Amino acid sequence: MNMHWPLVLAQAAQNQGNWAWMVVGIAVGVIFLLVLLVLLHKYGKLWFRAYMSNAKVSPWSLIGMSLRQVNANLIVDAKVMAMQAGIPGISTRRLEAHYLAGGNVLGVVKAIIAAHRADIDLDFDRAAAIDLAGRDVVDAVQTSVHPKVIDCPDPKRSGKTTLSAIARNGVELKIRARVTVRTNIQQLIGGATEDTVIARVGEGIITAIGSADSHLEVMESPEVISKAVLARGLDAQTAFEIVSIDIADIDVGENIGARLQADQAEADMRVARAKAEERRALAAAHEQEMKAKVQENRAMVLLAEAAVPRAMANAFRQGNLHAVNVDGGTNGNPGH
Repeated sequence: MNMHWPLVLAQAAQNQGNWAWMVVGIAVGVIFLLVLLVLLHKYGKLWFRAYMSNAKVSPWSLIGMSLRQVNANLIVDAKVMAMQAGIPGISTRRLEAHYLAGGNVLGVVKAIIAAHRADIDLDFDRAAAIDLAGRDVVDAVQTSVHPKVIDCPDPKRSGKTTLSAIARNGVELKIRARVTVRTNIQQLIGGATEDTVIARVGEGIITAIGSADSHLEVMESPEVISKAVLARGLDAQTAFEIVSIDIADIDVGENIGARLQADQAEADMRVARAKAEERRALAAAHEQEMKAKVQENRAMVLLAEAAVPRAMANAFRQGNLHAVNVDGGTNGNPGH
């Protein structure tokens, strides 16, 4: 009997080891089941929605999005939206990259869908670049489909309601124009904004009116101004394409030419008065100089008259001058 105890003990120890491994296996299985349940609860509906929409988003991609701090719901919504609209080629990685770059993922996808429906060439890379450049890509596509009208000048930007231009005859015209533009998708990145378009159109209108001989020509045919402005290609290097320029209102202002001529005449009269006053002052100064010279000459005459008696006295004293008789003889020595 004593010889069987070691075998019994060994078998008992072996059974205890098996139970320990069994408990560990059960614990690992329970943990794995719990993790699986958590993942199913968190990503199950999302994955199933993507699967049913043929969006092809794997569960591991959803887990990786969470680890990369990417909004998985947003990415799946964008992917499903693109697939339902029939736009292939937008991968999950590209959507994640645009999200991590700070872009508006849903806005980009909506813009691509709208462009696709409107038969506008817009791929994901260009739409993402436009979005990251700070432009509203959805508004750009909408403006490309439905042109918008901007005022020239824009009261909100400049505070002015009309443009002031002067024809060659000097008459001022106050004009308000309306510019119809649509977005140029190809030049949206790096293209000039609405402010540049408004400034160019205003400059073109002022130049065209300034080239007219009379303001009556402009008022009779405003479309001539519009055609002249459109022919200059003012939408070059801008994010917009000018569809039309319409003169909404024309008012006659002041006769700037007449006023300038009157101001010039007044200025000329003032110059003439100044020159006449200058000549009068010079004449008065010359008169005073002549009077001073007369007084000076009189003084010199008086000095000369005063010197005559002195000279005569000196002559008598020196014997160079003698008294003369009436008959022509001299007193004293006849030899003198």
